[in-house]
Amino acid sequence: MMVNHTFSRSKLLIAMLLMAGHAAYAQSNATPNAQAIKDFPNRTIKVVVPYVAGGPMDFIGRYLDQKLQPALGQTMIVDNRPGAGGAIGTDIVAKSPADGYTILNTSSSHASLPVVSKSLPYDPVKDLQPITQIANSVGFIIAVRNDLPAKNLQEFIADAKANPNKYNFGSGGVGNVMQFAGEYFNTSAGIKTQHIPFKGVGQAITELMAGRIDFVLGPGTGLSTYIKAGKIKALAITAKKRWSELPDVPTADEAGLKDFAYIPFYGYWYPAGVPKEIVNKMRLEIVKVLEQPETKKAFFDQGFEVVGSTPEEFSKVIANEIELNKRLATNIKFTE
Repeated sequence: MMVNHTFSRSKLLIAMLLMAGHAAYAQSNATPNAQAIKDFPNRTIKVVVPYVAGGPMDFIGRYLDQKLQPALGQTMIVDNRPGAGGAIGTDIVAKSPADGYTILNTSSSHASLPVVSKSLPYDPVKDLQPITQIANSVGFIIAVRNDLPAKNLQEFIADAKANPNKYNFGSGGVGNVMQFAGEYFNTSAGIKTQHIPFKGVGQAITELMAGRIDFVLGPGTGLSTYIKAGKIKALAITAKKRWSELPDVPTADEAGLKDFAYIPFYGYWYPAGVPKEIVNKMRLEIVKVLEQPETKKAFFDQGFEVVGSTPEEFSKVIANEIELNKRLATNIKFTE
């Protein structure tokens, strides 16, 4: 399968891209002193999104930046650092100074990358400190190109079963949460389709609208506009209930794939070693924003349900997701 061929090249790809990614960032292991902790923040905070602009993390980062800047008294900027399924940007944060001024903004891809790539230059648990789980997805949309003959999910699955590897699906990169969603869908539906990785959600959606790939399982924030405009077709949502923004789209269970659900998470991380006082301060300000009614509505309209967990709660979610992904990788024989 193409997915296995992609994994076999991932080690070389990640190594090459990481060299370029680090050139722009200074590395330091220094821990802020008491005065620096007291004065935090006193300069610009960088929020690294390890994917191209236009995806769900972009919405989260830019929305929260606008809301947090008045409370923190400092500028916050989103810095898109795509490549290697999110490993480039994540590694940049992992190797940034532990001073609170560099944040990782990513998804549950953080818990799938270490499963598909044993050559990651960072440890997702040891080298990064959870701040808070920002949100859960309201579910991914199973969306197909407009000229795909299937009129519903059952027809699509039936044709895919009869024709193994006839169809392909796009994702935001090797190890990206969209890939695991697609592979989980393949396993649950008993079908075989080929994985095509891109540098981010936006690229995968562009290729779907152009008809160059067959389907994606992706976030509502990136897909709903194009579904409403008739540029792609939605067959189902991977949640346990329908989403009000696309009320006519059935759940996968309703559409015939019984008990199927896949709900990614999104969150913020610091490099390991950031003082607890800074972690707690940042988390407190984020949670204040997430608790605002207008934030909950804005997030829900984009396909998210806010969470605002503690670092400890988020750590458990990450650990559980890594274990789930390991089991999935074993079942479908992922190889690097």
